Order: sequence, then C-alpha cells, then structure tokens
Amino acid sequence: MVKVIAEIGCNHMGKMDIAKELVSVAAHVCKADYAKFQKRNNRELLSPAQFSAPHPVPANSYGATYGEHREALEFTVEQHAELKEFCESQGIGYATSVWDMTSAKEITSLKPDLIKIPSATNSNFELQGWLAENYAGEIHVSTGMTTKDEIDTLITFYEERGRAKDLVVYSCTSGYPVAFEDLCLREITRLREKFEDRVKKIGFSGHHLGIAADIAGLALGAEWIERHFTLDRTWKGTDHAASLEPDGMRRLVRDLHNVEKALTFKSKDVLDVEDVQRKKLKWQPSLRAVS
Repeated sequence: MVKVIAEIGCNHMGKMDIAKELVSVAAHVCKADYAKFQKRNNRELLSPAQFSAPHPVPANSYGATYGEHREALEFTVEQHAELKEFCESQGIGYATSVWDMTSAKEITSLKPDLIKIPSATNSNFELQGWLAENYAGEIHVSTGMTTKDEIDTLITFYEERGRAKDLVVYSCTSGYPVAFEDLCLREITRLREKFEDRVKKIGFSGHHLGIAADIAGLALGAEWIERHFTLDRTWKGTDHAASLEPDGMRRLVRDLHNVEKALTFKSKDVLDVEDVQRKKLKWQPSLRAVS
C-alpha cells in the first residue's frame, strides 16, 4: 500500500505548538502515514563564514545571520523525542531527515521507523556508513541534484554493507517550487527498471504545485510519496510556497488510495458490476441466425 509522508521540515517556524498542530492535522485531517521533520547541527554543517553571512533571502530569515536563522528553526533532540511521542499519541509515524553526523546519532537514539537522507547529504558516505552500521530501521534517500553515476555509487554503497533491502530511493528534483516540466516523472520508471530488485522500494519526493503529478508518480510505480506540508502557504519561510495546505494534503492522501485501488487488472472478463449491464444492454446475435 502506498505510504504518504507529510514533510513538516522547518515549516513549524521553530515553535513547538505549531509543530504539534501540524502533526495533529496531518494525522486526523489528512490521514498521512508519517510526519517528517529535519535535524541539523548548524555549527557542524556551516563554516564560520557561512554561519555569519546574511540569509540569501532576508525576507525569509528568522535571524540576523544565516546561522542564527537556522538555529531559530532547530529543535533539540529532547524536543524531537517529545515530537515522536506526540506523533505516536496521534496515530501517525514520526520521521526525520538528518543533515550531519551529530544529528544522525541523535535521531538514531530515538529509534524511529525510518531516517531520511536529503538530496544535499546523499554524498556524505561517512554519515551513511555510520547509519548502515548503527541504525536498524529503513533508510530513505532522495536523489535530487544527483547524477546517474552518483546514484549507481549510492546503491552499490548500501549493497556492499548489506543494507540495500532496507533502502527506499526517491526520484526528486531539487527546487522550491519545481515547474512541471522539471519534475521528470519518468525517472521513477528508470529507477524502478534499474534498482527495483536491488532496493526495498522506489518513492517520489515532490516540490511542485498541486497533486496531479503525485498521482502520476503512483501510477508509474512510486510506493512512497513525500510532500512538504504547512498550515499556510503564505507564512514566512523558504518551503511554505512549495508545500500543501491541509485540504491539499487530505485530497492527495484520498486520491492516492483511491487510484491505488484502481490500478489493477480485471479479475475476470466480465466483472460482477458489469454483468447486469451486459444482460440489459449488450447486443447479442440472434440464436436463430442463419449460419
């Protein structure tokens, strides 16, 4: 059955009450399977110069510098433990993307079902090697801004460590938002044809507008669908504009499950639902017709 991740990411704007509201809405209104956050150690990720530089889009900044902005959006591991417990109380899975080694170790200590490697970090093999050895759950990896050769290397890396069958690989285009012509949905087909028998599942992580492309992604064989999620697309921040609001996420989950039901072959030539119509409407040659 298709799984849907409502990626909250940093759309909570650093506020625990908003984070919990997003979780609750994702669980009860949208019926998503997972609420996903992000974890960064900004001093580890950023050089001193990067930390002290201004935000590239000042209107989206929550601090005087880029580092202060990132810190304002960051939850501690204790707060993530609180969010995981809250997710479980709401009947939705908890997940997090990790951007650095410290964050990977912290989130692993919480024992979530899955940990996500974002596109920006999928070439950090020290981090992924540590996870392969120390984390028993599923590892999900996005492949935005990643070459085909780099994806080949990535899959082989997990195969060599005996973890490829715990790996979910996402087709993704890194952009916020992404135009439809840049979604390249047939990459889902390419990933399936090359890796489906080598990894656990193929997914689609989209940063586009609307929900039509996600339905097409399912039809092409993606079994995990991930979309950014917010309560208000006009809120301050980079990701809100490429996110779904509650009604959009609700309709996405509904439509994915309905279309999944429809993606079958006929179980017999004439279905039961057709039989009455066949008897009433279908032209039959006369039994007395001359041969």
